[in-house]
Amino acid sequence: MPGDEPQTLIVGDGKGQRRIAYRTAVSGTANATGLFWLSGFMSDMASTKAVAVAEWAAARGLSSTRFDYSGHGVSDGPFTDGTIGRWLEEACAVFTRVTSGPQVIIGSSMGGHIALLLLRKLVREQPADAQRVKGLVLIAPAWDMTEELMWKRFGDEARRAILERGVYEQPSAYGSPYPITRGLIEDGRKHLLAREPFDPGRPIAILQGLQDPDVPAVHTRELTEFLTGGHVKLVEIADGEHRLSRPQDLALLFDEIGKLI
Repeated sequence: MPGDEPQTLIVGDGKGQRRIAYRTAVSGTANATGLFWLSGFMSDMASTKAVAVAEWAAARGLSSTRFDYSGHGVSDGPFTDGTIGRWLEEACAVFTRVTSGPQVIIGSSMGGHIALLLLRKLVREQPADAQRVKGLVLIAPAWDMTEELMWKRFGDEARRAILERGVYEQPSAYGSPYPITRGLIEDGRKHLLAREPFDPGRPIAILQGLQDPDVPAVHTRELTEFLTGGHVKLVEIADGEHRLSRPQDLALLFDEIGKLI
């Protein structure tokens, strides 16, 4: 991919204002479907899958857009200021102000949760932009992550650290510990799908590894039970783990994207 500097977008007001870095490639074909990438927790637009999706789109003359949430990659702000609400606001800003025409939204892990929240927000508040969403491809979608996959799984020591010290350093198999703040947990409760029936109104393809310790298959299967309307397709990968970035995983991902374009 080109090595030029990413562009930036200002999101938020006053003390909450931050500069969000993004990369976009414009299609040479009128009305062609673009790809909109949403990264996972503590991941960024330079990750293996994000770059692979952008390269796949470029090879087919399709537009693609990816960005770094605040506190991630090359965007502004400390990671510990981040919340689901802030990252959703940034996703909405980039989608509505940078992309144009029909889009397929692709979300990985937390990005899958943000993708669903973004679609719900657009349907409720910006129906014209919602109509541009042709479908979603979700990779191990960590829906209601802060409550279901963090707070409910934490032991007494972790919960006490969050409530009393404001942060818990969660060990990670992918590198340095993840700082889980009280603000992240409490704000997350304002942005839950909460198992309430939701009809996305367009196709959703989900890729889920059965060896995933971070977003268990049972968690993803439950998501398919409250997404209504018969739009959801679940593809389970017997030997797949959380990242699903092996060549064979990417081939499955591109196949599902291709079906929605």
